[in-house]
Amino acid sequence: MPKWTKEIVIGFVPVMLIFLLYIGYNILPLLLLMAMVGGILFFMQMRGGLAVGASQERNRKKAGPTKLTFEQIGGQDNAKRELREALDFLVRHDEINKFGIRPLKGILLTGPPGTGKTLMAKAAAHYTNSVFVSASGSEFVEMYVGVGAGRIRDLFKDARTRAAKENKQSAIIFIDEIDVIGGKREGGQQREYDQTLNQLLTEMDGIYSNEAPRILIIAATNRKEMLDSALLRPGRFDRHIQVDLPDKKGRKHILELHAANKPMAAETNLDKLAEEAYGFSGAQLESVMNEAAIYAMRQDEEVISQRHMSMAIDKVMMGEKTDRESSAEEKQRVAIHELGHAIMAEVVRPNSVGQVALSPRGQALGYVRHNPQQEQYLYTKPFLEEQIMIALAGAAAEEMYYEGRSTGSRGDFDQALNIVQNMVEAGLTKLGIVTINMVPKELLMKESNAILEDLGERTRKLLEERRHIFDSSLDILLQEEILSGEQFREQFKKSSNVPA
Repeated sequence: MPKWTKEIVIGFVPVMLIFLLYIGYNILPLLLLMAMVGGILFFMQMRGGLAVGASQERNRKKAGPTKLTFEQIGGQDNAKRELREALDFLVRHDEINKFGIRPLKGILLTGPPGTGKTLMAKAAAHYTNSVFVSASGSEFVEMYVGVGAGRIRDLFKDARTRAAKENKQSAIIFIDEIDVIGGKREGGQQREYDQTLNQLLTEMDGIYSNEAPRILIIAATNRKEMLDSALLRPGRFDRHIQVDLPDKKGRKHILELHAANKPMAAETNLDKLAEEAYGFSGAQLESVMNEAAIYAMRQDEEVISQRHMSMAIDKVMMGEKTDRESSAEEKQRVAIHELGHAIMAEVVRPNSVGQVALSPRGQALGYVRHNPQQEQYLYTKPFLEEQIMIALAGAAAEEMYYEGRSTGSRGDFDQALNIVQNMVEAGLTKLGIVTINMVPKELLMKESNAILEDLGERTRKLLEERRHIFDSSLDILLQEEILSGEQFREQFKKSSNVPA
């Protein structure tokens, strides 16, 4: 019978309305009431359905992940080791009781996007043989007060119900982007976010070590500084684990994992690729291997070569090649601009240029790819000044040949200003050790302009002394559109031996 309920209602209602109208009944109030009820039902359906339907949807969505182990996650050795130690509190429950240790209630994973925080939470569920229930912070944000808090209660209830159903002793609740609901509370305002956060704090306080199933909350964010202090105190999120960008060893491990199911050429060198992918996250490295496979398939080749992987690096860094056609004058200006970057980079850091290209990618009409010399986490004032000079060299080269700049230098200036701001915050300027928010904008702008003017003048002088390198390399770059690092250095050395 329920199968035909909808058809019966659709057929009965019009007949009933016509009958009432026939006998002289005023059906306008009834029509308005039906419209209001229909609108409410439709709105509730659009907002995720009725309570039962929403609960069923969440249960389907939060079905357990495919088995994922820590060994299948590349890099992040320190983060994985620290997470394993924290998870042992859940696994070795009897030993914890013996020593009277308070079990952990929450683990916070922090770090840049794409570093594998979600993967580590899934591996944690497999490591502890726990039920895995996941949600995103945005799922708890609603315009109606109390809805988010109710969904928090449902989340914990679902975890306990599934653990009992699957006969598991523990459950892991993973909340991604927790900063959406866990932001700092403002005094004097009662927001829906605050009620949701209050409910989460209450649920975490209700997690006891002697009840089954044992529940552990793992949350992830890349904006830890925005979280409310009540979340971060001991007894709530007890452990804060930093999931950073991988180093060279970690990048190679990630590339090896993603290359395992791909036909790789015998001469491919993942060590070199790991060097070129300096600063890439795990998600970007996966994209590099995927794009390299796409390039190989597009060119009807049987295996993925080093050339395909190098092209994929450019694709992930700069975007896909565009078919924009530049005029001869514009192309020459772009070539001079990029040669300025390349020559200055080679002056301050020999053998650092990987490639000079005129092919448009993304929003860039040309680019210089630099080979990182080594893993570096601390930067000195001379190093940062050299970075600024490399950034300013494009505009300086344009001034040499055209006596003016173009809008193509906007991104370079943004990069230079960001470096200057880092120098100010690190106390590497004449302002000394300061809090940047306390420095008047006029003084900050004056110091920034002084640094940029000084370094800009040094850049122009060094490039003028090497104008002959521009002259010898420009025609080749315009004709070939790509200069490899070896080709560029050959021209650089050849021209350097010629008197200016």
